[in-house]
Amino acid sequence: MTANTRWFWLALFSITSLLLYLLAPILLPFVAGALLAYLGDPLVDRLETYKISRTNSVLIVFIVVFSIMLPFFVLLIPLLEDQIVGFAKKLPGYLKWFGGSLEPFLQGFGINLPDVGGENLANTLSGEWTKAGGIIKSLVGTISKSSLTLLGWAANLVLIPVITFYLLRDWDRLVQYIRELLPRNLEPKVVKLAKESDEMLGAFMRGQVMVMLALGTIYSVGLGIVGVDFALLIGIISGIISFIPYMGLIVGVAIASVSALVETGSMMMVFWVLVVFTVAQMFEGFLLTPMLVGDRIGLHPVTVIFGVLAGGQLFGFFGILLALPVCAVLAVLLRHAHDSYLESQIYKL
Repeated sequence: MTANTRWFWLALFSITSLLLYLLAPILLPFVAGALLAYLGDPLVDRLETYKISRTNSVLIVFIVVFSIMLPFFVLLIPLLEDQIVGFAKKLPGYLKWFGGSLEPFLQGFGINLPDVGGENLANTLSGEWTKAGGIIKSLVGTISKSSLTLLGWAANLVLIPVITFYLLRDWDRLVQYIRELLPRNLEPKVVKLAKESDEMLGAFMRGQVMVMLALGTIYSVGLGIVGVDFALLIGIISGIISFIPYMGLIVGVAIASVSALVETGSMMMVFWVLVVFTVAQMFEGFLLTPMLVGDRIGLHPVTVIFGVLAGGQLFGFFGILLALPVCAVLAVLLRHAHDSYLESQIYKL
C-alpha cells in the first residue's frame, strides 16, 4: 500500500467519522431501518426462491411481522405494566425480608453488612419502580409537552418502517454496489471478511435473539404454572439478560426464589423455581442454542462479559445492545490478524 493510498483511506475515514458525528441526531431511523433490513433480508431471500418478486416478498414479511407484533403491544405491554406496578408495591417487603434473612446468615461467618438505610433504600427503590411501572404514560406525558419532540418521535415512527421497506427491497443491490466500489486488489479480502462477519452477526442477531425470546417465554410460563408472583416480569427480565452467560439464570433464580419465599414461606416453592430454570437451561443447551445459534459465534464467556461491561461503560444502554455484535466482528478481524501475523516475516525472525 503506497503512501497516497494510506492518506486516501485516512481522509475517507476521518470525513466519514466527522459526518457521523455531525449527523448523529438524525441517524436513528436510518440505523434502525438498516438493522431491521439486515434481519429481514434472509426471509425475503427465501421467499424469492419460490418465484415471488422482491417487492412482494418484502410486503409479505412486513405483514407477517406486523401481525405478530400487534398482539404483543396490545396484550402483553398492559399486563407487564401491571406486574411492574405490583412488584413496586411489594419491593419494600422483599428488601426487608432479604436483609433480615441475609444479615444473620452472614453474621454467623463474622461478616457485618454496612448500614445503608434499608428503610430509605426500600422506599427509594419502590418509588423508582413505581415510576418505571408508569413509564409508558410518563413518556407520553413528557412528549406531549413539546410539540417539536412529539413531531420528532412521530417522524421516526413513520420513517423507520418506510426506510426499512426501501432498504430491504434494494438490499442485495446496495451490497453489490458497495462491492463494486471496493478497490480491485482489496475486494476479495474485504468480501471474505464481510461474509465471515455476516455469519457471526447472523448467529447472534437472528439466533441469540430467538433464544432470548424462547427463554423468556419458558421462564414466564413455567413460573406461572408453579404459582410464582410476577412470573411474566421475572421471565422477561431473565430472558432479556440471558445473552450474558449465566446472568439470566442467576438473576431469575434469585428474584423468583425471594418472591416465592416471601409470599409462601415454603422451600418447596423454591425447589419448583429451581426445576423451572433447570428445565429451561437444559432445553436451551440441548435444543435452542445448537439449533438457532450453533457454534458460529465462538466467543469465550469472559469475552462476552467484558464486552457487555465495556459497551455499557462507554456508550450506556445502546453500548450493551451492540456489545456482542461488535465483539463478533472484532473476533473475525482479530482471527485474520493473528493468522497474518503467524505468516509474516516478523513472526518468523
